[in-house]
Amino acid sequence: MKTIPSFNACVEKSIKDNWHSDALTDYQGVTLQFKDVARKIEKLHIIFEQIGLKRGDKVAICGRNSSNWAVVFLGTLTYGAIAVPIQHEFNAEQIYNIVNHSESRLLFVGDYVVKQIDPSQMPKLEGVINIPDFSLVESRSDQLTYAREHLNELFGIKYPKVFLVEDVHYYIDDPEDLALINYTSGTTGFSKGVMLPFRTLWSNLAFCEDHLGPHMPRGCNTLSILPMAHMYGMSMEFIYGFCHGCHIFFLTRLPSPAIIAQAFADIKPGVIISVPLVIEKIIRKRVFPKIQTNRMRILLSMPFVSKKVKQSICQQVLEAFGGKAYEVIVGGASLNQEIESFLKSIDFPVTVGYGTTECAPLITYSDYHDFVPGSCGTAVDRMEVKILSPNPETIPGEIITRGTNVMTGYYKNEEATRAVMDNDGWYHTGDLGTMNADGHLFIRGRLKNMLLGSNGQNVYPEEIEDKLNSMTLVAESLIIQQGDRLIGLVHPDFDEARSMEFTDEDIESIMEQNRQQLNAQLPGYCKIASIRIHQEEFAKTPKKSIKRYLYQNI
Repeated sequence: MKTIPSFNACVEKSIKDNWHSDALTDYQGVTLQFKDVARKIEKLHIIFEQIGLKRGDKVAICGRNSSNWAVVFLGTLTYGAIAVPIQHEFNAEQIYNIVNHSESRLLFVGDYVVKQIDPSQMPKLEGVINIPDFSLVESRSDQLTYAREHLNELFGIKYPKVFLVEDVHYYIDDPEDLALINYTSGTTGFSKGVMLPFRTLWSNLAFCEDHLGPHMPRGCNTLSILPMAHMYGMSMEFIYGFCHGCHIFFLTRLPSPAIIAQAFADIKPGVIISVPLVIEKIIRKRVFPKIQTNRMRILLSMPFVSKKVKQSICQQVLEAFGGKAYEVIVGGASLNQEIESFLKSIDFPVTVGYGTTECAPLITYSDYHDFVPGSCGTAVDRMEVKILSPNPETIPGEIITRGTNVMTGYYKNEEATRAVMDNDGWYHTGDLGTMNADGHLFIRGRLKNMLLGSNGQNVYPEEIEDKLNSMTLVAESLIIQQGDRLIGLVHPDFDEARSMEFTDEDIESIMEQNRQQLNAQLPGYCKIASIRIHQEEFAKTPKKSIKRYLYQNI
């Protein structure tokens, strides 16, 4: 393997190369240029120095996406400390567990999180700092209090004339130095801190530079929708965008489809990184109503005009995403088949990737020109992927991978590490898949989600849900097993139902029709015994996957 460069050197180079360019903007708020980011990082380093923060000490960050969140993260890594990003959706108890388990010395919190926590529950912290203005929420150290109160004075002493590009010098990391600990869950029994060394961040960044960089001009706009405390959003939207010299806009509010659609129109991002739920809602709510008309169906059935019509539709869909995106990259889960088929039929530049937190996150990806419907790409650079199956092309087996992107293990949890990492360095993902002869990976479901049919057949609930989600008035669904019966839990599209003045009885009748149509498409052992209406949206993870474990015994 070739020598891996310093990740922090990539950050430093981008700051220096783009000194006077716009770097980070809170959507509809303040913009920081790269030189402003460097100044803020330097002030954080002064605070760290004053309190005696050492290389390898932990700094936790918990808040909604924002420019200052990004600054704290970069400031931590470029100092040589270890970042501990925490999902802001976690409850107070989960935050306490992670801060205490990671032995973090400082906690930076957003304005939403600060109202939820009690610092006394995190006794080892030296201080809690507000992300929006870096004010002190709580200080347990005279050095921290002094550093914050005299920060501008200390900065002036260190740089008595002016802070210049030549003053930017960051910690040169070794590839195996620990960069961050990313917790996949905050609950006591399942808390697993994924240890990601600098090589994993560099490898993901290098892949994006090599494969997306040629299609994205330096300085182009990008939009950060996904939580930066989640590796997909952090790596693909933030780290790559910053190091490529992009202007990153952060959605600082809860990103509803309406807000996201408006942001796309305003920002016109050069590439779009998203989860399926966001793409599917925009297509169903903003695109399908315009094109699913009798006139459009007639035009699409006419071979001499259908090509031009499809080009026109493709342009309309592109405009819904801002009009300038090279491609839309979907990750976190597979696209609904109906949506994917529609996008491919109009030659829309969409592709699907696959990854895990443990790989920071990339495992597979293909440019949209090489995208195979139903797949999630081929192994990314510096990674190998295998299927543990006697026939990987036809029989699903566990997906395993190894390479530069793979974690070193789970923090203070050797048992959990041994459960997923074998002696040859292969990480066992727990996902089921097949792989075609060209190396394209097809996800078939989670190993732990797989159900066993009454005659011992394997049932993959995700495949049934994908079909059900395309049916009338189905907003989202979940397949569960009760005894030897499969049950479909469905959250209907109540807005659509009300607009058509459907009663509860009408919805029940439609769902029964859906069940019968669905069963006609399924083998006997996969048929659904009944559909039950679920009144509320299903609870979801930050990457918008349904928390299945909450509904297994409903």
